[in-house]
Amino acid sequence: MLAAYVTCTCLAALACAYAVYLNLTQASLITDTAQRLDIPRSLTVPFAILLGSAAAGLLAGLAAPGLGTAAAAGLVAYFLIAVAAHLRAHDFQLAWPLIYLSLAAAALATGLAQHGPLG
Repeated sequence: MLAAYVTCTCLAALACAYAVYLNLTQASLITDTAQRLDIPRSLTVPFAILLGSAAAGLLAGLAAPGLGTAAAAGLVAYFLIAVAAHLRAHDFQLAWPLIYLSLAAAALATGLAQHGPLG
């Protein structure tokens, strides 16, 4: 179970780091999506900070399991809200938010299986 936990956690952290890069460089994928969802472009930096903090929390959770559980749970909430924002805007291009949500949920599930709910 340890291998699955480490793999899922590292993949989720890597995906978050990539999302941070996309947000900070204001890649067209991000700006186009923000425009479709009617989200101000000025929010890309706060989103990058949230995602970067989550990535750091996931990696720190390898040493402090409670922190990793909190970071993974926060990511699950973040991407559930992202999916809801897409649905609210009648934008059904859900592949990326669902991929990120799946990675966050896998990191949370394997973390809970490895360490229990209290870390």
